[in-house]
Amino acid sequence: MRLPGVLLVDDEEEIRRSTAQSLQLAGFDVREFGAAETALDYITPGFGGVVVSDIRMPGMDGMTLLARIRDIDPDVPVILVTGHGDVQLAVRAMREGAYDFLEKPFAGQHLSDVVARAIDRRSLVLENRLLRAAAGHPDDLETRLPGRSPAMIDLRYRLRAVAGTETDILIVGETGVGKEVVARALHDISGRADRPFVAINCAALPANLIESELFGHEAGAFPGALRPRYGKFEHARGGTVLLDEIGSMPLDLQARLLRVIQERVIVRLGSNEPIPLDVRFIATSKVELEDEVAADRFRADLLYRLNVVTLRVPPLAARLEDVPILFLQLVREAAGRYRRPMVDVPAHVLEGIGRRGWPGNVRELRNAADRYVLGLGAESLDNEESSERLADRVARFERSVISGALQAHNGALKPVYETLGISRKTLYEKMQRYALDKRDHG
Repeated sequence: MRLPGVLLVDDEEEIRRSTAQSLQLAGFDVREFGAAETALDYITPGFGGVVVSDIRMPGMDGMTLLARIRDIDPDVPVILVTGHGDVQLAVRAMREGAYDFLEKPFAGQHLSDVVARAIDRRSLVLENRLLRAAAGHPDDLETRLPGRSPAMIDLRYRLRAVAGTETDILIVGETGVGKEVVARALHDISGRADRPFVAINCAALPANLIESELFGHEAGAFPGALRPRYGKFEHARGGTVLLDEIGSMPLDLQARLLRVIQERVIVRLGSNEPIPLDVRFIATSKVELEDEVAADRFRADLLYRLNVVTLRVPPLAARLEDVPILFLQLVREAAGRYRRPMVDVPAHVLEGIGRRGWPGNVRELRNAADRYVLGLGAESLDNEESSERLADRVARFERSVISGALQAHNGALKPVYETLGISRKTLYEKMQRYALDKRDHG
């Protein structure tokens, strides 16, 4: 199925249908959405079209949609539309990366011309990416998941090894390490890249609407169900479903999910008709699900189905040598996002950043980079304590090297002490001193 050229988002059905008809008459493939959240599922770095969205909508508005799209791929053209004549909003939209801005009412031909130019631009961007790939850069994992530590090199290797398979995958890591980034990368370099990537936050599903949200419903299935509706699983057909923080899913729903994963079939609420489901499941967890199973909070059979392949995303504390490089990249991204000139990061600031623990991981580091670009946090980084004892700095570095080696060898000790050139006894002593457990790196 060919990906649509235009994703059209407007909560007003009559206007949306009229605009869609105008674009279709001009020769464009159009897919309509009444809510921005649904359209977002089709946005990947491989998306070949453009987005036309109203700004003022209930739920996620057009400005928020723009920001979310730019987080996924800043080169996707987004054309925003408003009927309020808000010049300041127009200026803000352009500053935040909108391709163009139209005020209602607009001529259909004018919109078609803008869309055509935007699609041409998008085609050039994707063609340039293909040319770079042909020159020996097959994907952008080094950019998405930067780092020279053994743990990150191993993660990228394992990710490439499983991306082209149909295997369901479990991604484990602390809060803020970038588990969803890994999941999106898996999707984008897989054979499902041109189909939806549907992220489901298992911790935020409303209890009274869980089944309807996931499985969909038929008209009359419950009070207020006036028409049939696709659930998120069905919406993702052909693509990837991300079950974010699956450990938060209620036990009764885990049983239904297990059946879906086993049989790849769903049944809408109010129906007995099975619907085949062609999706790949990726689950993430910030906790060890084996511990949740032992505590009777997670089904063992569901865990066995999900962890055919487990990818572990290391915390920043386990790869401190990557922190300065990552911070510089985040500063560049923030400068582009806020339309600010690239700022210089002095060596002594990078040194201080590399010594911090960053318990919030990449999320915390990204916030620090944003503040630095905006001039709001430069002083605190510039005044980073530089009088740390040499012994403490050496110990911090040694811990990160050992942790990275453990991660690279999946917790196997023999290759670790052989690679590091130390004895088994020395490795045990250092692991005990630094509170490192091989089970956390397997």
